[in-house]
Amino acid sequence: MSSATAFSRGANLCSTSYRQGAPQRLSARSSRRADLRARAIAPEQMLNSTPGSLLRPGIDSPDRYFETEDWNGIPGQWWFGGGTDITPSYLDVDDMRHFHGTLKKVCDRHDPSYHPKFKKWCDEYFEIKHRGERRGLGGIFFDDLNDKSPEENLEFSKDCLDHVVEAYCPIVKKHMRDLYTLQEKQWQQVRRGRYVEFNLVYDRGTTFGLKTGGRIESILMSLPMTASWLYDHKPAPGSPEAELLDACKNPRDWV
Repeated sequence: MSSATAFSRGANLCSTSYRQGAPQRLSARSSRRADLRARAIAPEQMLNSTPGSLLRPGIDSPDRYFETEDWNGIPGQWWFGGGTDITPSYLDVDDMRHFHGTLKKVCDRHDPSYHPKFKKWCDEYFEIKHRGERRGLGGIFFDDLNDKSPEENLEFSKDCLDHVVEAYCPIVKKHMRDLYTLQEKQWQQVRRGRYVEFNLVYDRGTTFGLKTGGRIESILMSLPMTASWLYDHKPAPGSPEAELLDACKNPRDWV
């Protein structure tokens, strides 16, 4: 979907990949560093939206299951990965409390240790290291999840995905008719540029797709249709833009 009323771009992708690859290719999709040279199955579902109005944040919610076969004496492995993170251009504290609070409730239903661990993991994973800031205001992120039975981990992953609408759509509706200035639009374009930088330089899903011959249009679907890079751009101290940037540089506990 593109050029719609609420979103400039949005997509819901479902894919299943069967690959026989070298360790560096398979481990690119995971934080694992084990030798994973085996035939692998990797079904994934991803929801991504880029808002049209800059006061409505974007969201990314990929969920996946990965499994390798026995190879050369190495037992087969399986794990779940996923999460949901939000990328606003301007900070609305009430929005963040609602979004993060919804995710915390989901995590707490399955394991009280999940939310603090996965929230921290999200803040660390989405850091744009060459800038010292995150691409957005976080959420939850998990990988290599096989701490419980496959059935229990699957139920957690399903519960996460089932509550994306509850976490996100009230925020979209709240800001549906918000007006904005040309200066604010320019800031949104700068923030979109940060999103592009992270996805093309650091994102493991993008790396995995490119290294395993995936469909390019699907791999790059999450990128915004427009973005900008202003030379040495710094928001004015005390401005709403500076407040957002501070939250991206210094992750906060919203709930």
